[in-house]
Amino acid sequence: MDDFISGKPSQKSSDNLSPQVWNFVSAPALHPMKVTLNVNKPGTAPGLIFVAPYTAYGSTMIGQTGALIMDQTGNPVWFRPLDSRYIQNTDFRVQFYEGEPVLAMWQGTISGTQSANPNLPAEDPEPGAYFQIMNQNYKVIKRLTAKKGFTSDVHEFIITKRNTALFTAVKQVPADLTPYGGPADGYFDNYSIQEVDLKTGQLLFFWDVLAHVDPADSMIPASSATSSNNIWDCYHVNSVEEGPNNTLLISMRNMWAIYNIDKKTGNIIWQLGGKQSDFTFGPNATFSWQHDARHRPGNRISLFDDACCACPSCPPEGPARGLILQLDFQNMTANLDRTYYHDPTLYVPSQGNVQKLPNGNQFVGWGQEPYVSEYTNAGNNEEDPSLNFLYDMQFPGQNLSYRAFKNKWVGLPLYPPSIAAELFCKAAVVYASWNGSTETAAWQVLAGPTPYRLSVVITSTPRTGFETKIDVNSDGPYFQVNALNSYGQVIGTSRIIRARQFH
Repeated sequence: MDDFISGKPSQKSSDNLSPQVWNFVSAPALHPMKVTLNVNKPGTAPGLIFVAPYTAYGSTMIGQTGALIMDQTGNPVWFRPLDSRYIQNTDFRVQFYEGEPVLAMWQGTISGTQSANPNLPAEDPEPGAYFQIMNQNYKVIKRLTAKKGFTSDVHEFIITKRNTALFTAVKQVPADLTPYGGPADGYFDNYSIQEVDLKTGQLLFFWDVLAHVDPADSMIPASSATSSNNIWDCYHVNSVEEGPNNTLLISMRNMWAIYNIDKKTGNIIWQLGGKQSDFTFGPNATFSWQHDARHRPGNRISLFDDACCACPSCPPEGPARGLILQLDFQNMTANLDRTYYHDPTLYVPSQGNVQKLPNGNQFVGWGQEPYVSEYTNAGNNEEDPSLNFLYDMQFPGQNLSYRAFKNKWVGLPLYPPSIAAELFCKAAVVYASWNGSTETAAWQVLAGPTPYRLSVVITSTPRTGFETKIDVNSDGPYFQVNALNSYGQVIGTSRIIRARQFH
């Protein structure tokens, strides 16, 4: 992220009354943000949208922070709010653990969200952060923290096919920064790549960035440490991915570089970009302040090219874009393969990602700018950004999500559906919802004069959005709902409630 605009926090309970926030009668504790669809054309990939909304210090948080799954129309499917706007989730998505689909995410406080003068560089995790994994019942089955005195980092948490966790972690290392033009009593904001066995918690792999990458190659001046408690954010590691032949692909934003390392020796095999690049770049192929470096088939690399404003004195290099590069290892060149620009053009100071979807489409989270977009594989260019631009979702205000994903997901909550009912003379309105249930297709309503004498008054009415409002020709006053799947089978039953009487 960047150096956030400072100001006064403005999280008030009244924010939940905003028209840009969902309010549910049957689920009164949930207040996810409402989104706007700017573009929604045919051809998008199937799936649900995964984001983790939060905002910078001094900006109004619209709705609650937390982990949010939406359908493509913007309706919430599952929302897990956090206790405070000063706690966030990041990297929220579907992964696989022991062959089963799970939800994985980071949780903690991101520096730059809690104070005008944070104690750590912007986007660093505050101590106490952790990673967590939830099963399809939304039950936390694993919680994990970084080893060797490092803090679990916001940027990356991957479950490998070996059922290990591969992640980034950060630690402040005391150092005399005067050789680099920084303070004598300074610190390196050092990163590590760690791999941990999820069953035993054993540390299997550890790569110390400071031991392998010269901080002098940073694009952030060491003098900037004086504005962040003498901590120099020289590297800013923001993605790691396994590659072929026991390698790791690592992105370092503040180096403007992507590194391919040998996991066995720890040696850097090649560097793409930055001051020590092993590749020369073709026209329009250079990148800066990048995020989310990923292998693509055919010696290609995808990344989110922020190209902007990662320090107060850093002017934009250009508009943000999803970028796919073709690497030529014989001639050591990197040429432009595809680009994905937003319409209208965005300048994005931090965060962002590019996800390849199963049908070949590309899904782009715009990081600090409040948008999520989908493109056909062919992409577009800066001159014609509407080309192949299929879908665009906008968050309210200055809400943002570090990354955004589109995944297929089946949610099977074990807790019961939620119900509320209001009685008006001889008729009632029943509100039904089931946070996280992807399989509920319709609702059945039961009513009766006592909790023990209920009968079906509505056999089946289609589910609409997160909460379904159902007009019932019954004076109850006791009501209950059953969730029905697409076959009409009961898959969940709410508690029995007495309706609130309105005259």
